[in-house]
Amino acid sequence: MARQWLNRAIGALEADFQRSADTHLIPVPLPFSSQLDLYFKDESTHPTGSLKHRLARSLFLYGLCNGWIGSETPIVEASSGSTAVSEAYFARLLGLRFLAVMAKTTSPEKIRRIQRYGGECVFVNNPREDRAEAARLARELGGHFMDQFTYAERATDWRGNNNIAESLFEQLEHERFPIPLWIVVGAGTGGTSATLGRYVRYKKLPTQLCVADPESSVFHTYWESRDSSITLSCGSGIEGIGRPQVEPSFLPQLVDKMIAVPNAASLAAMHFLEDVLGRRVGASTGTSFWALCQLLSELHAQGTSGSVVTLICDSGELYRESYYSEAWLSEQGYHLAPTTEQLRHFWSSGRF
Repeated sequence: MARQWLNRAIGALEADFQRSADTHLIPVPLPFSSQLDLYFKDESTHPTGSLKHRLARSLFLYGLCNGWIGSETPIVEASSGSTAVSEAYFARLLGLRFLAVMAKTTSPEKIRRIQRYGGECVFVNNPREDRAEAARLARELGGHFMDQFTYAERATDWRGNNNIAESLFEQLEHERFPIPLWIVVGAGTGGTSATLGRYVRYKKLPTQLCVADPESSVFHTYWESRDSSITLSCGSGIEGIGRPQVEPSFLPQLVDKMIAVPNAASLAAMHFLEDVLGRRVGASTGTSFWALCQLLSELHAQGTSGSVVTLICDSGELYRESYYSEAWLSEQGYHLAPTTEQLRHFWSSGRF
């Protein structure tokens, strides 16, 4: 009976995969250059609205095939929101109880989406406590702690199987510059950067990987120092990326460059992108875009030709009550005008 349920569960995940068309690759012309091509891979079009849909499906398959998840197993995760939304979706698909441990500052819309899929939310005051609390809950309930921060880099088949890297490079095949100079992503678990970094090495590609990190995150310091003991007392301030401690899934040796981005710059960039793309994106996309602008400015100054790619990680509609609220920005002390003006100058001149 257990094997029959497992077969049905894997079949349900495969059916979801077949129902979900691949995400779009969106070209965005650069006003200042005809020799550089910019692309956004739009991960917000997944059924649960973010890049984490891929991760959640992989984590469930990993847990099922390792024998960690059965027909009565409660699923517990530590998540800032998007992973929990996607895991709640898959837990409901399999008829499993799901609990998400998260910081109290998680956006209200993400909390509502988790609950809409039947998930339960457990809040911690300190973001550094989320994993310990999730592990404790899993032990108490006799459940499975998904632990995205450990398993993200190994649950995905980085050599192919329609992972984000294979999908991206296949979509670029017929473009003017099919092998990008740079791919820019953020890091929450480090799973996406690990998949991309391994894939370009496996395919012997010259593409370089840049990870954009919030200022209040340890990853960029860890990348420079390789000191895994460093910690911070607070969260990053940018939902979905940045961590107060080094996570096992972040592999610094696969990253060619890291850029620390002030939170005000991330927020200004997400607002700026609303005009560029004609739609709202999340703050983690803003973080990557700010770093991308620095790279583009350097490439433009050097007279380099080629393409660069980043991700739309999730929709800005998830942040109507926070990052897109003027009242919230004012309460938090954010003044975005100076950084917004810097972005406008860059967009017209190519000088950052």
